[in-house]
Amino acid sequence: MIRHIMFIEQNERIETSWTYPGKADLLNRFIAKSLDLLVVAALYEIPLHVSFLFGMAYLSIADGLVGGSVGKRLIGLTVLIRENQKSVSFRESVLRNLPLTLAYLLYHIPFIGWVIAIGIIGFESFLMVGNPKGIRLGDELAKTCVLNQQSK
Repeated sequence: MIRHIMFIEQNERIETSWTYPGKADLLNRFIAKSLDLLVVAALYEIPLHVSFLFGMAYLSIADGLVGGSVGKRLIGLTVLIRENQKSVSFRESVLRNLPLTLAYLLYHIPFIGWVIAIGIIGFESFLMVGNPKGIRLGDELAKTCVLNQQSK
């Protein structure tokens, strides 16, 4: 499927086309995120009073690290900016992981926070499964997509 992308720079329109190779396999995405959550859990276990913040920081910026998050690197996924097919920066990583970071924060509030956090994660998962391109709310916020590394 060919997708036409319009770039507008200084009142000038440049049209380009990019073949969207399809979404990354959902199972691979869930495994990669599970591995990232293991990293967050390990950071949380560091015996410091700020270990909670280390986990939150990793969750926020992981996709902006060179090569992506630990889970995505191990599974062979990459996150790209949809507009120009470049790797995401820390800005896009924070934007795309904002819903998950919010869920992580709310999870630390007993009972009601757990319910809201599970609702956010469920909603994100529902969007990812239901969207033909596998785009969730975080991807819409940051204008990103997740692809297999071979698909770049």
